[in-house]
Amino acid sequence: MRSSASSAQEALEILAARLRKIRKDARLSGREFGRLTGWHPSKISRIEHAHRPPSTHEIRAWCEHSGAPDQAEDLIASLEAIEGMFVEWRHMERTGLRQAQESVVPLWERTRRFRFYAPNLIPGPLQTRAYIAALLSALRKRRDLPDDVEDAVQVRVDKQRVLYEGDHRFAVILEESVLHQPIGGSEIMTGQFGHLLTASTLPSVSLGIIPLGADRSGMWPTEAFFMFDDEEVTVELVSGHLTVTRPHEIAQYSRTFTELAELAVYGKAARALITKAIQAMDG
Repeated sequence: MRSSASSAQEALEILAARLRKIRKDARLSGREFGRLTGWHPSKISRIEHAHRPPSTHEIRAWCEHSGAPDQAEDLIASLEAIEGMFVEWRHMERTGLRQAQESVVPLWERTRRFRFYAPNLIPGPLQTRAYIAALLSALRKRRDLPDDVEDAVQVRVDKQRVLYEGDHRFAVILEESVLHQPIGGSEIMTGQFGHLLTASTLPSVSLGIIPLGADRSGMWPTEAFFMFDDEEVTVELVSGHLTVTRPHEIAQYSRTFTELAELAVYGKAARALITKAIQAMDG
């Protein structure tokens, strides 16, 4: 799996290569191009080697001075896609947690097939209100954010209506270790486990759990990821939110989800693992 650094950087390198080709097709050396644009050669080199992204103004100037003004808008569209790939939490949550929760509501509403892989936490659609509140309270404190936890919790709870409405389908794969990582204390986890057992019987939900003893020689745990149809994959990293839209990368995540799903147990066997986690907590 690619991270924010590799996925966004690869796209930036493609954009940089296109800009370099436009300059070379115009038969302009870096020094000559610098004289035309008034830019230092080091600036041109940094852009062409993807050491920094160009601005929209710089793309337009680049194309104009290279005799290719007709390519500017397409290149700017590529730049905007790159900028949307990775957003730092400090920017997404600058006004609080509610904004981040609301930003994904349209995506949830238009998606029909959800595929979630969770190696560390119960994923959003299957969380109880208390579990959500414990998570978001901890995030607010850790990131020193404005206190709008109650509003953010309500947005996430309201978003769960897609479990019960329309033709949405959820395939969720958990690592069994998720069941042994308490969030918010035993009372909250007891409620969460009960909710998980109930949700696993919904016609819209397929819940698979990869047992701790599963042979991971061929497919080991990866980062948590969330697939929305075959259009988009999102990954929540320590520093920010990664959005993947390139078809070949989405295909990689799809194959990985399929392989992880093959390691999981379902139905009665999955519910037995949840029951075992309840008993371990009580014991």
